[in-house]
Amino acid sequence: MRAVQYGEFGSVPSIVEVPDPVAPADGVVVRVAATGVCRSDWHAWKGHDDSVRLPHVPGHEFAGVVESVGADVTRFAVGDRVTAPFVFACGTCAECRAGATQVCTRQEQPGFTLAGSWAEALVVPHADVNLVALPDAVGFAEAAGLGCRFGTAYHAVHARGRVAEREWVAVFGCGGVGLSTVIVAVAAGARVLAVDVSAAALARAEALGAVPVTMDDDAVSAIRTLTDGGVHVSVDAFGSRATSVAAVASLRPRGRHVQVGLLLDDEATPAIPMGRVIADELELLGSHGIAVSEYAAMLDDIVAGRLRPAESIGRTIGFDDLPGALVAMDSPSTSAGMTVAVS
Repeated sequence: MRAVQYGEFGSVPSIVEVPDPVAPADGVVVRVAATGVCRSDWHAWKGHDDSVRLPHVPGHEFAGVVESVGADVTRFAVGDRVTAPFVFACGTCAECRAGATQVCTRQEQPGFTLAGSWAEALVVPHADVNLVALPDAVGFAEAAGLGCRFGTAYHAVHARGRVAEREWVAVFGCGGVGLSTVIVAVAAGARVLAVDVSAAALARAEALGAVPVTMDDDAVSAIRTLTDGGVHVSVDAFGSRATSVAAVASLRPRGRHVQVGLLLDDEATPAIPMGRVIADELELLGSHGIAVSEYAAMLDDIVAGRLRPAESIGRTIGFDDLPGALVAMDSPSTSAGMTVAVS
């Protein structure tokens, strides 16, 4: 089959022929119909993730059709329309038994520890645990983001941030996951501020129902003025010292900060003012993907029209455009929203 592959970190990926994947006894092979281009793919390509082994096939957001099924799989069959979270859980560790598959202690990840979805097909192990059936009403392009960007936003807003109606929410970074967070928070009835340096990203967030705030030295003051003392929930959907510190600073007393964006290399240790965390009883919350058990409610909201993940898509490209899309992430984006490759 054809796959996008790179042999060295930072080298231009190429499209190569690799052996067809084979379903393990407890897994399936999924024929990929759509796959996302995520900032995490760029981090892996740059060598920021020590789990990646070369040569490597990236990609961790996908949707498609089951092509073959292992002998021990009971819940899925050839031809089923499916997606999966980017955490492939074991299903048996203590966290999995508690329903927290997103923090499985023996997890694998496509595009990181395993060959990913920038290929014609990929293997999903422990399929009865990890696969999610897609309703016919949900298209493959919009479903691709449910495994990472949109699903991550849903988990961050509901499971971690516990966002309630009429609360103020500040979303720092309006790329794919940030715009998805705006969509989910607005649908929850929150009053949402979108913070970014990009005029295009802010315009897209405003069209989705957020109040735009330019990320500059005055951003925190502007947020605290607009919200009469600070937001109830801040979400750093970008991942940097500047955005994480500003997000925490924008909280009101007893506010909740949710860290979604990865902080790597020189950005890994932001100076969070722990004295204020104590005095104002702030909550600092990590958020990692989405549990498989959360998909049912999310898909119900999508089918009912209460959530519209298609609105987080910025552009659609072809499979052959994937190598260029990864290299292009070296430069600031001139467009807003998620990039999806469709077959």
